[in-house]
Amino acid sequence: MKHLTAIAIKFIACLVLLYVVLGLFFGMAFTNIFVISLVLGVASYLLGDMLILPRTNNVTATIADFGLSFALLWLLTLNMTVGVSTFGISLVAAIGVTLFEFFFHQYLKKNIVDGDSTINNRGELPRLQYSAENAEEFAPVKPDVRSPEGNNNEEKQK
Repeated sequence: MKHLTAIAIKFIACLVLLYVVLGLFFGMAFTNIFVISLVLGVASYLLGDMLILPRTNNVTATIADFGLSFALLWLLTLNMTVGVSTFGISLVAAIGVTLFEFFFHQYLKKNIVDGDSTINNRGELPRLQYSAENAEEFAPVKPDVRSPEGNNNEEKQK
């Protein structure tokens, strides 16, 4: 239930922010803004907030969210508009989303990420310790093959 609340907060905030930037300033249709907000909200929540934020700090996750939001906004606005330079529009919208993400990460750290039992006291996921098993060989090498004296014994036995 905590995750659904967080996704709803993120979606509504992105919808309002993108409506102001894309809708009021650049005249994009509300249905396009709704789709962009939905895709951006789910993708950045899964990648930035649930994957990157628990393993790093707020600044790193915010920078990663800027890259993700800029790329998604640029690709989606490029496909939804005709004859408009979408680079500047996407950059302005991504900066706005990134400012929101910085404060949203603080909310997540306090309410969701720290409550997760897989995270230790320092806010990091536990390190997985992999090791290989060392064992004797199934058929050990006979002593007569290794040493020069063993070769002489083999010749004497023949």
